[in-house]
Amino acid sequence: MVARVTLQTIADKVGVSRMTVSNAFSRPDQLSPTLRDKILAVADELGYVGPDPAARALAKGTTGAVGVLLTESLRDAFTDEIATAFLGAIAEELTPTGLGLTLLTATTSGDLIPARDVAMDGALVYSCDPESTAVDWLLRRKIPVVFVDQVPADGIPAVNVDDRTGARAAAQHLVDLGHRHLGIVTSGVRGDHGRIADEESMIDGYVANQRIAGWLDALRPAGIEPTIVRLPHGRPENGYDGGRMLLAPPVPDPSQDGATPPTGPRPTAVLCFSDALASGVVQAAQDLGLRVPEDVSVVGFDDSPLAARLRPPLTTVRQDVLAKGHAAAAALTRAIASFRTDTPADPAHLRLPATLVVRASTAPPPA
Repeated sequence: MVARVTLQTIADKVGVSRMTVSNAFSRPDQLSPTLRDKILAVADELGYVGPDPAARALAKGTTGAVGVLLTESLRDAFTDEIATAFLGAIAEELTPTGLGLTLLTATTSGDLIPARDVAMDGALVYSCDPESTAVDWLLRRKIPVVFVDQVPADGIPAVNVDDRTGARAAAQHLVDLGHRHLGIVTSGVRGDHGRIADEESMIDGYVANQRIAGWLDALRPAGIEPTIVRLPHGRPENGYDGGRMLLAPPVPDPSQDGATPPTGPRPTAVLCFSDALASGVVQAAQDLGLRVPEDVSVVGFDDSPLAARLRPPLTTVRQDVLAKGHAAAAALTRAIASFRTDTPADPAHLRLPATLVVRASTAPPPA
């Protein structure tokens, strides 16, 4: 059995105290450069990499990590371009602070509840159900928390996008082009199947509700009642299903509750919750023999890199996701600093702009 190397092992070999060895790793300013180099060289020779992180965290009262709570699966965090850009901006903002990033899901696995059990100095709650038990656990732990794309709450710093204004501009763009038969494809339905919905059923998620409200702000005064399709996820394949539901209504399936197809004329334009969903709608339209935008216009939201790659390039609403990530991480580091010094935190609520970007996926409706 290989003997375990400890601080005392190194201290005995160098001929110094255990505290001196500890200082070489955690308080280098307490030692001369020559002595510290000697200690580190011996540690390297013996295969010692440093004090145990858990013990160091216990001694310092800090873990050196912050969490990001996600409602969706971790798969979406790594495959959705908006989510990956957001997380990348957070990591970039945190780099100078030395804080690491831990991704947490709102789901549980056996007895493990990540929001309750994972050690962290603070957390970002990113587009989660406010009634989620995971959000409740974070708040009950009384660690610094910042809400992102959440309903703002008193006393908690928040970073949001002006989704309602951006969505209103997108819908008004289609109204001004002359469209009167519109569809909406959004996410948030519970279960495995998409369904036709109404405004009253749009209750899942602050961002979804804000965008629905913005679209209706422009459509209702024009006398337009859109057909709304809600989907379980925001992936392109879900957008494809939603596009087919709107553009080629299926035969009703009695086995799927709420799957009644829409009635009335086929939409000449579709507003989508995200660029990812919009890409699926475009593909569905093209597979049905419809031309975009000559037969049907499609509008996304986010202005992700995908929007410019699509053919035709996608009209969308731009949110500055990098600014959102930097602002969220900066708010959290400020909250953590206030927590450590027991000084009042700044519970500011920041709202970032959302602006319409017109490209080639929208045009006047067919005659």
